[in-house]
Amino acid sequence: MKREILYRHLPIVAVVGRPNVGKSTLFNRITGRRKAVVLDTPGVTRDRNYHIAEWNGTRFLTVDTGGYEHEPTSELSALMREQTLLAIEEADAIILLLDSREPMHPTDDEVIELLRRTAKPVFVAVNKCDNREQRLAAISEFARLGLELYPISALHGHGTGDLLDAVVASLPKRTEEEEAAEAELGIRIAVVGRPNVGKSTLVNRILGFERTIASPVPGTTRDAIDTTFRLNDKIYTLIDTAGIRRRGKIERGAENLSVLSALMSLERCDIALILVDATEGITDQDAHVAGYAVDAGCGCIIVVNKWDLVEKDETTAGAFVKALRAEWGFLKHAPVIHVSALTGQRVERLFQLVDRVYAEYTKEIETSTLNRWLQKAISHVSPPVRQGRQLKLKYVVQTGSKPPTFTFFVNDPALVHYSYERYLANQLRQEFGFEGVPVRLRFREKAERARSKKPPWAED
Repeated sequence: MKREILYRHLPIVAVVGRPNVGKSTLFNRITGRRKAVVLDTPGVTRDRNYHIAEWNGTRFLTVDTGGYEHEPTSELSALMREQTLLAIEEADAIILLLDSREPMHPTDDEVIELLRRTAKPVFVAVNKCDNREQRLAAISEFARLGLELYPISALHGHGTGDLLDAVVASLPKRTEEEEAAEAELGIRIAVVGRPNVGKSTLVNRILGFERTIASPVPGTTRDAIDTTFRLNDKIYTLIDTAGIRRRGKIERGAENLSVLSALMSLERCDIALILVDATEGITDQDAHVAGYAVDAGCGCIIVVNKWDLVEKDETTAGAFVKALRAEWGFLKHAPVIHVSALTGQRVERLFQLVDRVYAEYTKEIETSTLNRWLQKAISHVSPPVRQGRQLKLKYVVQTGSKPPTFTFFVNDPALVHYSYERYLANQLRQEFGFEGVPVRLRFREKAERARSKKPPWAED
């Protein structure tokens, strides 16, 4: 599997270090997700986790590794060491993570010497610095390295913003040719679903010819094949994928590769058409596929296929949607359409939805408008108090689109309770829409400063 095909010009940032220093926690902090996609092809991607991240408008691929040991003690640790070396080789920038609670280890020295020889940008992050005393102690302990240090708390987010600012500044900029090539793809659409829900039939119906093998046998579509086409003076790229099974049921070999291809297709699409089979109802496997699409940050449209085969009356469609909303609360913002890929029923209407959701996916809100909204949200529900300290939200800016991403500058990210984060996300949707797209919130520490006549977002 060729990376240049899967990841399309994205620079790569590798997170490396000894086992148990917090690499996966930092990986999840950077990517904004609780669990990473694990590519588990033996000898190629085992124990290297990949996910697309975005910071200050720059998209990049983050790679997490299992851990580098000075003297591997098992076949698994030797494999993890090899995967770390491969991650370093393919990376454009490298974050070396150290543990502030432990002194320098021979493995740390070995990795640093290895990284010096690469001549690549290296950022030494010292993890588990949860307060000022720990930050000062970490700087003192690791100063002998002669490298700039970034004391952070991957768990709470302290210092990670400064680290990412530096990392993003070091990444290679995309060329005009690459930007043009990306633009020529138009709106990128992935057709996803568990095996045999009609993905290839839908693709063939959209394109008007038998481009893929459409068969009732699950798994007959092995590869993700892209087709760029024009419809109503707009350009779209359609990515037809293999069915996605639950990871625990993925067999090795061709089935494994096709699932990886499908997952990576989600990573590089704008809009995911999530197909479910109307004749079989909503299954656990459907929920897993939908979860992958949400994790990937796609705009989502739920497509209920084979609607022509369902016995129905005027209440059937509404009842199906109600049941789906009850099962998939995490996609309550996504539009639902009932189609028949076989007969073409409502297939043309899909692209009206695609255009509508894509407009939300790329929507940008002015900073002044956002901060007027923030003050209103705070006045309705005050920020929480935790252990005697109240969360203070200083201001908010939109730091990305595709999907819309908002960074809130606060006094302490650790004071953000998930319920208040959910409240802010719901208020954003209520005010600005964002139909069918995930809304990502980031919280970054903003130190106290002297009062200014102008709000922070209005200062030069």
